[in-house]
Amino acid sequence: MDTTAPIDYLLHLADNALVLGQRNAEWCGHGPILEEDLALANNSLDLLGQARLLYQHAAALINADATLARRFAHLQGARTEGAVTEDTLAYFRDTHEFRNLTLLELPHSGPLAGTVAGDRDYATTIARNFLYSALMVLVWDRLQASGDAQLAAIAAKSLKEVRYHLRHASDWLVRFGDGTDESRARAQAALNHLLPYGQEFWIGSEAETAAVNNGTGVDVASLKADWDALVDDTLSEATLQRPAVQGYVPQGKHGVHSEHMGFLLAEMQSLARAHPQAVW
Repeated sequence: MDTTAPIDYLLHLADNALVLGQRNAEWCGHGPILEEDLALANNSLDLLGQARLLYQHAAALINADATLARRFAHLQGARTEGAVTEDTLAYFRDTHEFRNLTLLELPHSGPLAGTVAGDRDYATTIARNFLYSALMVLVWDRLQASGDAQLAAIAAKSLKEVRYHLRHASDWLVRFGDGTDESRARAQAALNHLLPYGQEFWIGSEAETAAVNNGTGVDVASLKADWDALVDDTLSEATLQRPAVQGYVPQGKHGVHSEHMGFLLAEMQSLARAHPQAVW
């Protein structure tokens, strides 16, 4: 039997892509310039494509394993086909079942409560995309050698996309840092706010540990030095300061999310939940 990645590891990767794709899609029609409106829409489509491939892989494994099928049985009645699908994994799991990094669910407007209406801040969006893409360039590169052949193929495709995402975010971060006093201040404030959430990158979950042990996953802690180098090089070019990081380590990959996650899922899932038997 071929080696397959643990379900929760696949869901962690898929949830990351889906949630950040949802966040970036919020710029559609609101981009600071037309070119960026389109750029973020394309970024979101790339992430949605990655999420779909990972959810499809996970769903096939779930449906083929009686133990996993029982674990996800609460999703099977959500759609007419009676089996777990990419749609049920995306639209019918609740907040605590998602395994995405907390960084990716935060709003674009900085440290505001989920009920506060704040202006979108493009520097916050760019800083988040930069920090995450710098991580995923390294993760997808390593996952090309995954013992799970399907995950390795998804990694090869995703790597090409995330290289563009990183280049796009890096270029804009440099523009902000070398731009006006306001653009530089906004970029620095975004980094000060978001970088502490990156601590979660390096604390492995049980799913990540299991994936490393069976040869299908990546030891994220081993990537930190390379990630630090990528981040420091870009911040140096942008003349931005890397803030000190300390304090609480987020637990999104363990299912413990910020208050923003429920609002994000409510918007993303409401149509599917209102019409669970609908077909398109």
